[in-house]
Amino acid sequence: MFKVRLLSGIALVLLAVLTLYMGGVITMAAMMIVSLIGVSELLRVYQIEKSSMAVIVYCGTILYYLMLFFGVGSWGMMFLLVLMIFLLGAYVFCYPKYNANQMMAAFFSVIYVSMMLSYIYQLRILQNGLEYVVLIFIAAWGTDTFAYCSGMLFGKHKMTPQLSPKKTIEGAVGGLIGAALLGALYGFFISTQLRLDFNPIAIFPVICVVGGVLSMIGDLAASAIKRNFDIKDYGTLIPGHGGILDRFDSIIIIAPVVYLIMAMLTGTTL
Repeated sequence: MFKVRLLSGIALVLLAVLTLYMGGVITMAAMMIVSLIGVSELLRVYQIEKSSMAVIVYCGTILYYLMLFFGVGSWGMMFLLVLMIFLLGAYVFCYPKYNANQMMAAFFSVIYVSMMLSYIYQLRILQNGLEYVVLIFIAAWGTDTFAYCSGMLFGKHKMTPQLSPKKTIEGAVGGLIGAALLGALYGFFISTQLRLDFNPIAIFPVICVVGGVLSMIGDLAASAIKRNFDIKDYGTLIPGHGGILDRFDSIIIIAPVVYLIMAMLTGTTL
């Protein structure tokens, strides 16, 4: 199992590096596909992954990414209003096929998965976006790796005993320290490659710590949903890791915040 998990993890990283490096339509298409798989996994939890509501969600996801690609992402609020109208229509005209929880879950899936993951693409298309998008993965996977190692070595005090008994406060602290160190090292590397209006050696560790905290929240939130529905994994797409949501649960919540910080630092219109 460890070998399978390691090999699939390496393949996932290489695929992520390739699609992010290519940028443009490649990154957009990749994130759209990842989002479609992710929403299908979440809808499966609510047993509506093959329903008319699911069709609305899938079409909405594709439409949203096309809006971003063609530069009309500022219509996001109008998009959400129209999406809600369509979902309410399906809820009403198919009544009592769907319950209110399923209708709200369908709406939530677009925001939680499609829209939040889209910020990876939105960050990538900024000037120097390729360098900035790396921060998302440093914060998520760096925190996770260092937290695991710190927890194994020093973990004594449970952080959320009912939700995730193996996670410890010592592990969390170690994860944040590790993410900050990786951020500082990456900032040093970037400072030798690019001329920026801010000091990345000082800023990147802060971003990685903030991202690290969000990473833990995202991971625990995804675990809470799985516990509510008594499932082990969201899917089986990635051998040894589960589904898209099992691997991207922390990245989902980090991406919008890293985009927001970098947009403010670079003077990008939000």
